[in-house]
Amino acid sequence: MRSTYNLGFISDNDIFNHVKNTVKKFRDHIDLKQFNQNIIDPIKLSFDAEVYGRSIEEVVNQECFRQIDKSNTNTIGYFHQYLFKAIGNGWKVPKKGFDIINEQQHIFVEIKNKHNTMNSSSAKNTYIRMQSKILDDDEAVCYLVEVISTKSKNEPWVITIDNEQKKHKKIRRMSVDRFYEIVFGEKDAFYKLCKVLPTIIKDVISETNILSLENSVYDELKSNHSDLLTSLYLLAFSKYEGFEKLKI
Repeated sequence: MRSTYNLGFISDNDIFNHVKNTVKKFRDHIDLKQFNQNIIDPIKLSFDAEVYGRSIEEVVNQECFRQIDKSNTNTIGYFHQYLFKAIGNGWKVPKKGFDIINEQQHIFVEIKNKHNTMNSSSAKNTYIRMQSKILDDDEAVCYLVEVISTKSKNEPWVITIDNEQKKHKKIRRMSVDRFYEIVFGEKDAFYKLCKVLPTIIKDVISETNILSLENSVYDELKSNHSDLLTSLYLLAFSKYEGFEKLKI
């Protein structure tokens, strides 16, 4: 039986469905073609196996889960962004431009999973876009929201562009808890969500049974060559000089 979440700022049904949609986006399979999409480095895997005393099978599985985890990190971005579409009240996720907007309140948001995910070029472009927005709309405020931030904060975003320090009171950098406070009017709204989120995920998994992981990488590698390490080297270097000897 589904639990009661009592978040207040979003209905039980809406948060359940949003979490369910997020879980559906979690990667549920990986095959050899996906595994080698960016060309696996068998030399690194050889070092990983020998240095850490692991089998090739173990390091291959570890690499599979690393790739899956990278995909799922992007899915967590979906969770944070589309939560606001789920609550309605003027909050939207546009197809392009800002990540989250509320045109009624003249709020325009870029949301990042971690405080250090933007390089200097990306940060510069984002700030310039926010500058343009507050020039076009004199009621606009722009927020750079960080889910994993260095501290709880809501402060002007200070940035250096072309050796000149920029700062504007309507272009702000804040942690996600402060953004939730602005949106929902509760200082601990983000805490409340985090506290109940494991229960919601369990309810989703229990009710839907939608997630199972299929990993065919190991079997496909073994079908290419009986020796797993040889198969990895052939995967990356089959067209290199001398490696035709491994095909025997």
